[in-house]
Amino acid sequence: MTMVEFWAFVLGISILLYILLDGFDLGVGMLFPFAPGEAERRRMLGSISPVWDGNETWLVVSAATLFGAFPAVFSIVLSAFYLPLFLMLAGLILRGVAFEFRYKATTSRPLWDAGFVVGSYVAAFVQGTAVGAIVQGLPIENGLYAGHALSWASPFSLFCGLGLCIGYALMGSCWIAGKSTGPLRDFSFRVLPALMAALLVFLVVVFIWSVEIRLQVLHRWIDRPALLVCPLLGLVAFAGLVLSVRRRNERFLFLCGATIFIAAFTTLAGSFLPYMLPFSMTIWQAASPPSSLSFLFWGAGLFVLPVTLAYTLIVYFVFRGKMTEEGEY
Repeated sequence: MTMVEFWAFVLGISILLYILLDGFDLGVGMLFPFAPGEAERRRMLGSISPVWDGNETWLVVSAATLFGAFPAVFSIVLSAFYLPLFLMLAGLILRGVAFEFRYKATTSRPLWDAGFVVGSYVAAFVQGTAVGAIVQGLPIENGLYAGHALSWASPFSLFCGLGLCIGYALMGSCWIAGKSTGPLRDFSFRVLPALMAALLVFLVVVFIWSVEIRLQVLHRWIDRPALLVCPLLGLVAFAGLVLSVRRRNERFLFLCGATIFIAAFTTLAGSFLPYMLPFSMTIWQAASPPSSLSFLFWGAGLFVLPVTLAYTLIVYFVFRGKMTEEGEY
């Protein structure tokens, strides 16, 4: 593995970890207004309070890796999504502030609740929209972004934003079911069937739509039949999710939901690699000079990434299991 391939792998893993980890706590925020009552809302926050800020660390890792290892793509993405990224960061900040303030608030609690919910929806929607715009294709000329401030906005990209909101909400529901008991657990199982049906429809529609937009993808699937393993894995995970919901067994709910996301992510990556920006810029064209990649490796590659991963594993191990009935932030 060359340094370019190593950092492409690190970028992919960090993005995937962010989607899986921050995805479910954004999903909890999206489900927050539909909770049965205040006690359940406090327990929903309690279920993510030990991990939510650590989950966002992987967004920082992803952005830093993109900036350091693939600056050409970083400059294009920042130019193309300046407004959406500003909204996403504002949503994440608002969400974090609201998370803390609602516990001390009395009369203003509805305001902070609204901030927590709106921040969750905005962050999730922007992320999905950005992915959809990249799949559809950004206007690039001579290695530079050639579009305007709203070139990212299209029916396909906005549909992807909606789909990611559905997926995150499903992950959040799986997480809550695994961490809670009583009315909150019942609420999770009650909303899961509708979310599963909506996600299945989205995945089918977005796959057909993306193939129609990018016919090159179809040729890649013909040339690389091994890629079929990814959607097949997703179907198996979806079947496991259906079975778990029918039996009201939360033991493997989150694992099945995470596997669906992993299958979707690897399907997307396999459809376009080695291109980072579909069919316009490869990982080698976007990479920093070898000396820069080597410098990053001896610093971030050997120390920062392992420490961050170790911290994440330790936190989830320490706070494993279900909350007590009184468990809250």
